[in-house]
Amino acid sequence: MASVIAAGAAAVDFVMTVDALPTRAEKYRARDAAVVGGGCAATAAVAVARLGGTARLATRLGEDEVGAMIVAGLLAEGVDCTLVRRFGGCRSSFSTVLVDAAGDRQIVNFRDPALPAGAAWLETAPLARFGAALADTRWPEGALALMARARAAGVPGVIDAEAPVVPAADALRLASHVVFSAQGLRDFTGREDLADGLASAEEATGAWVAVTDGAAGALWRAGGTVRRAPAFGIRAVDTLGAGDVWHGAFALGLAEGQDETGAIRFAHAAAALKCTRPGGRAGTPNRAEVEAFLKETTECS
Repeated sequence: MASVIAAGAAAVDFVMTVDALPTRAEKYRARDAAVVGGGCAATAAVAVARLGGTARLATRLGEDEVGAMIVAGLLAEGVDCTLVRRFGGCRSSFSTVLVDAAGDRQIVNFRDPALPAGAAWLETAPLARFGAALADTRWPEGALALMARARAAGVPGVIDAEAPVVPAADALRLASHVVFSAQGLRDFTGREDLADGLASAEEATGAWVAVTDGAAGALWRAGGTVRRAPAFGIRAVDTLGAGDVWHGAFALGLAEGQDETGAIRFAHAAAALKCTRPGGRAGTPNRAEVEAFLKETTECS
């Protein structure tokens, strides 16, 4: 069973389903509501576990009720939390998420600036053998520490590059793979055109670089040229967490020995299935569902 270590954000999402995203300062009524686990790295770790991998998470939490909810939710999903650090006097991250009828979302997130940023404990923690590492840019110090561990171990080190990216630039230069969101790529390179941005990012990092762009699929650089993998056509119900599921699946694919093209296709399928289901992280598919989806898609193509 392939193992992935993820480092970065973990949160609780308070999700409300509305007919349309608010545009004015007034009261609105939700059609549905749920409390679900969130955070880029945490959701990616859950995706790894559901897809048949071994998942470990390194993150920072407060010694508070929200932190207890986060850890309990991760443990219930089979995520190893021995690298989670909790700090007294600090508050854990949480978000209010609004999802409209088309599956689009607005997110307001709170992160306690008092949480210690240092990652010295991650630099020195004993780590069992792992097949890939994945870090988001929400915790630059943790991303840098984990990418250094991945490079030393000779395994893929993947960065989920969401804006703001520049504070994590040192981690990007240690990574073997950097996958940007469209916003993250524009933030890092200042280039509006995604293909131009990828060329600039490749030069700046020396890594294999890609960008995900929602329903438009993904672009990546190979042999000095840009290649595209279209997203699977689905009817989106809830896109919350889809990018995080994508990154978890991609990292797991690399840990299992898939090449980048295969890992992208695997990640596309996992994210597509997640988008067809409500509930953010709760809609993450398992391995059998993804393999059945890929088989059906191949047979119908």
